[in-house]
Amino acid sequence: MECTVSWTGATGARSGMGFLAETGSGHVLVMDGASDAVKPENGGQNLAPRPMETLLAGTGGCTAYDVVLILKRGRHDVKGCSVKITSERAETDPKVFTKIHMHFTLQGEGLPEAAVARAIELSHEKYCSASIMLGKTAEITTSFEILVA
Repeated sequence: MECTVSWTGATGARSGMGFLAETGSGHVLVMDGASDAVKPENGGQNLAPRPMETLLAGTGGCTAYDVVLILKRGRHDVKGCSVKITSERAETDPKVFTKIHMHFTLQGEGLPEAAVARAIELSHEKYCSASIMLGKTAEITTSFEILVA
């Protein structure tokens, strides 16, 4: 797996803090360094997700993929899955994630709570590389709800 991240350089009269990631699979992702630390006067323009937001989004995609796949392999009628992720970060550098909560909302007919709980558990303990990696610095908690589709 590979990825090349390039600074998009100057925009207008001042230097911007935008970055373009080109993935090994041929896709492009735009990121902006705008944050509390990168104020507009330092080049942040709030034109794209921040890198740490992208890290959370990727983790959500990784675990949602696992949960859906595990449920489908168990022949459960899953019709939808979303994950709302909230987080806290350390106050000093490096500002790693210290707490992450993932709330899963699943849709389907007759989805057993035990199967959903087990799918989430398997994702976070065995399959989701991203959440397992983030779990080295952050306390990760989960919850879920099932909606009839």
